[in-house]
Amino acid sequence: MTAPTPLLDLDDSDGLSAADFEGLLRSVAMGGAQIRSTASAIAEGTLDRLAGLRPRSIVLVAGSGGARHAARIATALLGNSVSCPLLLLDRTPSWVGPLDVVVVAGDDAGDPRLVESVDGGVRRGAEVVVAVPEEGPMRAAAAGRTMSLAPRVFTAPRHTMIRFLAVFAAVVAAIDNRDRHAEGPSFLDRIADAVDAEAISDGPTNEVFHNPAKSLATRMRDHRVVLCGSGALATALAEYASASLLASGHSAAGAELSDVIAAARSLFVPAGGTRDSVFHDPFFHDPEFDGALPVDPVRVFVFAMEAGRGEAIRRIDALADADLLVAAHDDTADTGVSEMEQLFILASRLDMASAYMQLTGGAR
Repeated sequence: MTAPTPLLDLDDSDGLSAADFEGLLRSVAMGGAQIRSTASAIAEGTLDRLAGLRPRSIVLVAGSGGARHAARIATALLGNSVSCPLLLLDRTPSWVGPLDVVVVAGDDAGDPRLVESVDGGVRRGAEVVVAVPEEGPMRAAAAGRTMSLAPRVFTAPRHTMIRFLAVFAAVVAAIDNRDRHAEGPSFLDRIADAVDAEAISDGPTNEVFHNPAKSLATRMRDHRVVLCGSGALATALAEYASASLLASGHSAAGAELSDVIAAARSLFVPAGGTRDSVFHDPFFHDPEFDGALPVDPVRVFVFAMEAGRGEAIRRIDALADADLLVAAHDDTADTGVSEMEQLFILASRLDMASAYMQLTGGAR
């Protein structure tokens, strides 16, 4: 296990590399490679059977961890644009038949629920896509009867969400014939390029001032963290972010922005204070005069896509200490980046910040 080193400086690249026994930083940086390997499998014709298909529904059956979070994000991101219902269910339902597409995703090839879902979809005549390692019980259930998008690039299970999200997006694109006849790189290749660029910016040799992930980790350090978003998509990303931080040993709550605003009066009252106290802003706290804080202060991080940046800025004015998280590396909107690319960029940045939090000891 990677040992936390509370005194390690984020700008000490040699120290970070030496402390990273688990290879967390490299694992996160493989996000673009994971997406590109999925794009390669699709270019080889893996999903050709879905081209032009008009299914009654697309059913996502996801295992735990990254697959589950990716499915929640995918339904929020793609549910309103796909030409049929996009459903997230615990297992293949009994009503599935030849008119449906079932996508089964997870890291555990021995998960009985995933194996049964593949077998059930095949027996009922559905088109079944399997994004699970080809081994153990899953190999027997899926062999020769499904479309396989098994992993080709292996990373830590806590960093596979990006691959699963790419798989779900690719299935929807294949059914809707998106990008099939477009010139130039596929949309997955473009997303992989964006994720690679983010990984380079977030690398250990880049100093905090020029490193979005290190900057984020610095702002989270010595705070109780609340992550939230406005709407289903940003909230699903915030919930994934809270799980990523939890894996690093730093507890964080994930919620919808409206719920956080409603709780703000209690959230920012310091321990020992009352609901009638004035909001406590850590920026104005002076330890010499006010004494030490009994607990770390709360800081809220609000996820937003560029299209919702203005609304998010207006709404977070109700919070005493809040940061806005967008995909752009500065305060100017990058209108050339799609919402899907922004989502992948933010997920990659958060995973890298989580790794830095673990390597430097996380909370105080």
